[in-house]
Amino acid sequence: MTLAGARRRVRARIGGTVQGVGFRPYVFKLAARLELSGFVLNDERGVLVEVEGEGAIIDRFLECLPAEAPPLATVEAVWREEVAPTGELGFRIVASAGGGETSALVAPDSATCADCLTELFDPTDRRFRYPFTNCTNCGPRFTIVQGVPYDRHRTTMAGFRMCRPCRAEYDDPADRRFHAQPNACPECGPSVRLTDASGAAADAAGAGDAIEAAAWALRDGAIVAIKGLGGFHLACRAGDERAVAALRSRKHREAKPFALMVGSVEAARELVEVGQLEEALLTGRERPIVLCLRRAGAPVAHEVAPRSRELGVMLPYSPLHHLLLADISVPLVMTSGNLSDEPIAYHDADGVHRLAEVADLFLQHDRPIQTRTDDSVLRVVRAGGRQRALPLRRSRGYVPGGLELPVEAPPLLACGAELKSTFCIAKGRRAWMGHHIGDLRNYETLRAYREGIGHFERLFAVDPEVIAHDLHPDYLSTAYALERAGVELVAVQHHHAHLAACLAEHGESGPAVGAIFDGSGLGPDGTVWGGELLYG
Repeated sequence: MTLAGARRRVRARIGGTVQGVGFRPYVFKLAARLELSGFVLNDERGVLVEVEGEGAIIDRFLECLPAEAPPLATVEAVWREEVAPTGELGFRIVASAGGGETSALVAPDSATCADCLTELFDPTDRRFRYPFTNCTNCGPRFTIVQGVPYDRHRTTMAGFRMCRPCRAEYDDPADRRFHAQPNACPECGPSVRLTDASGAAADAAGAGDAIEAAAWALRDGAIVAIKGLGGFHLACRAGDERAVAALRSRKHREAKPFALMVGSVEAARELVEVGQLEEALLTGRERPIVLCLRRAGAPVAHEVAPRSRELGVMLPYSPLHHLLLADISVPLVMTSGNLSDEPIAYHDADGVHRLAEVADLFLQHDRPIQTRTDDSVLRVVRAGGRQRALPLRRSRGYVPGGLELPVEAPPLLACGAELKSTFCIAKGRRAWMGHHIGDLRNYETLRAYREGIGHFERLFAVDPEVIAHDLHPDYLSTAYALERAGVELVAVQHHHAHLAACLAEHGESGPAVGAIFDGSGLGPDGTVWGGELLYG
C-alpha cells in the first residue's frame, strides 16, 4: 500500500483569524464530509486539528482547509506534522485548551449577514424583529470578547444561558449556528428597552416594541441615545433642522460634520455620489462611515455638515439598526454618543449620566460591551487613474486585525501621540493596533486609553519589555509611558513614527526615504519640526 493510501494521522495547527468565525464547525463539517476521524479545538494560539484516515483523503482535507474557509476567517498559516494513528472513530469538537502562550487572533465585529436579515424580517421566524440575531457568519466579536480561547464564557454573553432551541442549533453540525458563541433568541438572550434619563419606561402607546417606539420619537423630533455594538450613538432625523441644531448645541460640537445612517445604498445615492468602491465599502462586512461627495440639494439639515462638500454615510450593521431604519424609513444622524472631546460612552449607567443633558430618550440593551469602539471612517482617494480606500479612523469592523511585521519585535507597547490617539502592541512578528481613542485631552479619554491598553495586553498576553512614546514631554501618552516602571523607554520623534508606520504597513523594514507632512512635532534638536524628508 502506498503512503497516500495508508492510514495516517496528521496534527495541524491553523494560524490567523480562526476563532469566533465558525472555523471549528467548518472543520467538523469538512472532516465529516471526507469521512475522517479526529478532533478540533481552540487554544491560545488558534485552532488545533488532528485528522486520521486514508493518506490521500488527509491531503485533500489539508488542501481544502484554507481554500473553503468561512467568510469571516483568514487562514495565514497551516503547520502540520505526522503523528501515530490511534484508531479513533468519528470526528468531534472538544473543549478549548488553555495554558499556553497566546497568539490567537480575535475577529472584528461583522455586519449582519443576509441569512440573519431574512430571519429578522420574517414574521413566521422565531427571531422576527429580534435585535440581537447573529450566527457564525456575523455579529459581535471583538466588542464582547473578554479572553481567548474564544468561548461563550469568555464573552459578555456569559450571563445569558441558551434556551433549548438555541442549544439545539448550537449542537447541530448542519445548522449555521453550530458553535456560534453569541447565539441567542427572544427567550434567552439580551433585550432592548426605551427609557427617559430617569430610567422610566418610555414606550409609545400602540408601538409594537421599544425600537418602533424609538422610531416614532425620532420622527417627532426627539434626540435618542442608542446603545449599539461598541457604545452609544446620538441619533435624530437628518432632515430635521431643529433637532440637528439642538443636537449640535447640546453636544457642544460647533461645526464638525455628523455622520448619517441610511437604510440602503439606494438611499445613500439620494444624498451622495456613490462609486463602485464606495458601494463595496458601504455594503462590506466592516460597514464603516464612508465620506462621499454631497449631491446638490441633498435632503439633510444644513447643520449636519455646515462647512463640508462631503457627507459621511454608513449602512446599518446590527439587527437593531436595521430594524430602526426600516421603521423610520428616513436618514438619521448617527454620531458618537459623547460630549465633544470625550470618548464614546458604552456602559449603561455611564451613558445615561453623561448623555442625560443631550438625549431625550435612551434605547438601551442588557448585553454588556467589553470594549468601546467607535465607527470606522474611510474615504476613497483617486490618483493616477487608480483608486483605493484610505482609512481615516480605524476602529469597529477592522480592530483588532493584526499586522505582520517584517522583523522580529520584543514584547512592546507603542503609546501613540496626543491627537486622534490610539496605541499598538507587538510581539514577535505580529502587531495589534488598538481602536480609535480620540484626543488625549481630559481624564475620560485618558481612562479609555488606559482601559484599551490593559485589555489588549491581557487579550494577547503581551507584557511589554519596551515602551515607545512620543518625543514631546507634555503629551499625556508620554506621561503614561513614563509611569510604567521597569521597562526600556524609547522616545520617538513624531514624524519618524509616521515613516516607520508607512514601512510596517507595506511590509518593509527600510532603509527608506520618506516625505512626512503632518503638521508640527517636537524635533530631537528641541525645535518644532513641520515637514521633513526623513531617512530611516
